[in-house]
Amino acid sequence: MPRKKLRVGVLFGGRSGEHEVSLRSARSILQAIDRSKYEVVELGITREGRWLSGEPAQAMLTAEAAASGTGKSEAKGHAKRETKSRAAEKASGEPAGGVSIAAAAGEPASGTGLDVVFPVLHGTFGEDGTVQGLFELADVAYVGSGVLGSAAAMDKDVMKRLFAAAGLPITPHVTILRREWRSDPRRAMRRIEQNLRYPVFVKPANLGSSVGISKVKTRAELSAAMDLAAGFDRKIVIEQSVGGPGVKPRELEVAVLGNDAPEASVVGEIVPAKEFYDYEAKYELSGPDESLCIIPARLAAAQARRVRAMAVAAFHACECAGLARVDFLMDPAAKGRPAEILVNEVNTLPGFTSISMYPKLWIASGVPYPKLIDRLIELAMERHKERAETRFSR
Repeated sequence: MPRKKLRVGVLFGGRSGEHEVSLRSARSILQAIDRSKYEVVELGITREGRWLSGEPAQAMLTAEAAASGTGKSEAKGHAKRETKSRAAEKASGEPAGGVSIAAAAGEPASGTGLDVVFPVLHGTFGEDGTVQGLFELADVAYVGSGVLGSAAAMDKDVMKRLFAAAGLPITPHVTILRREWRSDPRRAMRRIEQNLRYPVFVKPANLGSSVGISKVKTRAELSAAMDLAAGFDRKIVIEQSVGGPGVKPRELEVAVLGNDAPEASVVGEIVPAKEFYDYEAKYELSGPDESLCIIPARLAAAQARRVRAMAVAAFHACECAGLARVDFLMDPAAKGRPAEILVNEVNTLPGFTSISMYPKLWIASGVPYPKLIDRLIELAMERHKERAETRFSR
């Protein structure tokens, strides 16, 4: 009797500022996943939060593929998103809001439910523990970190506290609440300038893909950067820039794979096409203007070992599971001072597009893309099985 295929739900889209990146990641996974092993169910979430499955979900991916690379303006993009939502509603025959993970999961005994969900939801509502809590309530296995690990690694303020507690080196930083900034910007500015020196990076605490991030070189640029970040989150993290005048830090990345005993990939390096690795440099520049990816990074063997060990330590510090990409900043050696390697952040659901570092790092480490998907699903099932050993009642 042939072995039953695992039923895998690939969940994409979402309400975050990384909606388009999620669609691109999902397309790559759906193209690479081994359909001889898995029965795949596409699950999409519109920008408005409506859940779609089947043809309406597939239409989201098709529409994004047609729209990408066209250089559309924000106004055109908004119009296309509205058209996409209306098309999805029309295809489903009703307002596209009737599908949910609980409905898709089905009854375990029915044979029609999902065995595992592969969430490809980057950023808010997908990488911050919210949807992971939904999976837990539905008792469905899922790829990636749990509620705690997802939430902790998503919040750059909390994440840095955990790094510090684990003894990992980090950049000096200040956290300001949106309410504090808007009620008394002068006081907030004084606090920033008393603790940090320009240039600084201003970031929303809970977001990814460099959305809402600004490099601020002078006081005159600070207000606009704070307002931008405050539009994306209630907490704003301001970080000391690494390096000195005319000296850029090296940006290193390591992919981590596993549950309780994770492994680290080779170390990679990004050389941004722009001043820093922002959204445009990551996803929109191509050809001679695109950022340079160096795998493996040109490091001494001892440095590479240290970075890989720090990546695993950061993974453990944030209670991650399944996968994560750990990013580092390397301050080059200067007069009488050795190079300094700092942990920058952990990404629990890193990009899976064709140009994303996470799959590239594992390919360079000997794990092809389809095998990486297999391993992530195996880890999800392993974690779900282990969780079943936990008692939740007397």
